[in-house]
Amino acid sequence: MSILQLQKASLIGLTQNKLITLDALQQLGLLHIIPLTDSDKRPAAEADSEISPELLKRSLHYLLSCPVKRRQVTREHQLNLKQVLQEVDHNRSERIRLSEQRDFLQQRIRDLEPWGEFKLPDPDSLNHQKLWFYLVPNFRMKEVHRADLPWMAVHQDNRHTYVLVVSAEEPDANRMPVPRTHTGDIPLSQLREQLEETEIALEATEAGREALTRWIYLLQRNIANTEDAALLAEVADQTQDYDELFALQGWIAERDLKALQTFAEQQGLVLLLESPGKEELPPTLLDNPEKVGGGQEVVSFFQTPGYRSWDPSRVVFFSFVSFFAIIMSDAGYSLLLGAVLAWYWNSMAQSETGRRLRAMGAALTGAGVVWGVLVGSYFGASAPLPWLGSLKILDLNDFDSMMTLSISIGAAHLILGNLMMAWVRRQSSQSLSSVGWALAVLAALLGWIFDFTTLHWLAFALGLVLVLLFSAPRSSFSLGTLVSGLLALTNVTKIFGDILSYLRLFALGLASASLAITFNQLAADVAAALPGIGLLLQVLILLVGHLLNFVLTVVSGVIHGLRLNLIEFYNWSLADEGYPFQPFAKREVTPWIT
Repeated sequence: MSILQLQKASLIGLTQNKLITLDALQQLGLLHIIPLTDSDKRPAAEADSEISPELLKRSLHYLLSCPVKRRQVTREHQLNLKQVLQEVDHNRSERIRLSEQRDFLQQRIRDLEPWGEFKLPDPDSLNHQKLWFYLVPNFRMKEVHRADLPWMAVHQDNRHTYVLVVSAEEPDANRMPVPRTHTGDIPLSQLREQLEETEIALEATEAGREALTRWIYLLQRNIANTEDAALLAEVADQTQDYDELFALQGWIAERDLKALQTFAEQQGLVLLLESPGKEELPPTLLDNPEKVGGGQEVVSFFQTPGYRSWDPSRVVFFSFVSFFAIIMSDAGYSLLLGAVLAWYWNSMAQSETGRRLRAMGAALTGAGVVWGVLVGSYFGASAPLPWLGSLKILDLNDFDSMMTLSISIGAAHLILGNLMMAWVRRQSSQSLSSVGWALAVLAALLGWIFDFTTLHWLAFALGLVLVLLFSAPRSSFSLGTLVSGLLALTNVTKIFGDILSYLRLFALGLASASLAITFNQLAADVAAALPGIGLLLQVLILLVGHLLNFVLTVVSGVIHGLRLNLIEFYNWSLADEGYPFQPFAKREVTPWIT
């Protein structure tokens, strides 16, 4: 079990030292606070009017998105926060303005380039008439002739005619076949000069932004301090105050009790410890090694198990890895996934979550390679070496064997889920209901594989009887118990439907392998049909086809691999949902150096 056992800790201290004590407790970071008062009724603390939290977060996000970052400044006395935020905000506004100006100039230059360099005449010389520019496709010039406007064609190429219309006002849109070209009154050469100046200014702004990235760590630390202070104020409102004393209560892992006892002695606090009561629902604190911690990340994302339930993290880890490998069914694709993982290996080491998912990725790669070798698929081709070919023991085209394997995996998965549910309910008669489901599935599976005998039917019937009699919590048998059991028996179609859902492992694995073979055959046919250029087309088909199939396979493996764990398996293994353990702790910000 990797759900840590908790104790309820009560701390009592002097009110005059309350904030100091809470700050030290937050630094310790071991306690999940239990509110003793309704903090919503307390007045909210006033925010710092000089520094806007929105400006602080926006500035940090702006600097983090800079592709090149400088060495970090780590000494807080070197930071003038207000000045840095003003510089960042000004740099951001200037960058937006220059980017918009550059985009405008580039578009205006693109519009003017077909017309070349020219300068508009003075309006007085045209008797206050204006020139309107139209780039008209040659096949639509008949519409210009019918427009009844004074116009002149100044140039014509094989696609367009460059038309000038003389009019005091812009002609109506329905009188000309195309919208007019916006030229402005600035010559093309001057626009190019302005664009060059704008790009130089934009480069200088980007350089300034890069220089400001040296403050990222201290800005992160400042945000963390602000959030820590807000959390401290919130917890201070959740204590129970009695004149000169205050009381604080929270949950703590049993492994951390010694550290809390030492803290209480150092702070001069009274510490009382209690075990959770039967009616209490403590938070769930999961603890898994980093190598299999990826399963915990998946479990925590979808549904936190109850405190008195069990931790499915390791089961989810290994079953997801296995399902993903079966769906991918190709050693070549698995090695390609490993190459992608290797590319991001160091960047994923920055956080605990990244390291856990990295370990899961490595397991996915290893399992995929092993399964790919067993089915003998290497980018849809046979083994490149004879000794690899000798390791092939499964055939994806053997439908009967693969369907049997998929259904057996599904049945074993749900049997395990029901047995774990029985273990969680071991102090209740309801545990026999879960045992009954496991027995019924096992009997049905063995009967299907080896042909049903009387023993299989008896075991199947015994399992359903256990479901009928023990599905409802009871102290004695009653009509209500029988009704609950009959309702529970209606789930017999559901559990066998869930088992059949595992056929997607075979179906998706076969689809992946078939697509790979199809792309290989298509590329070979093109190369044979078109000597010379066919070789280039063959390479393109192989690259694009296998890349597309790889992406589809990875997406299918993730979606359906998780679905079988988080829907089919969870339905039979977890009954209660909990809430995560959230320690009262200060945020950690680690400086990094580029």
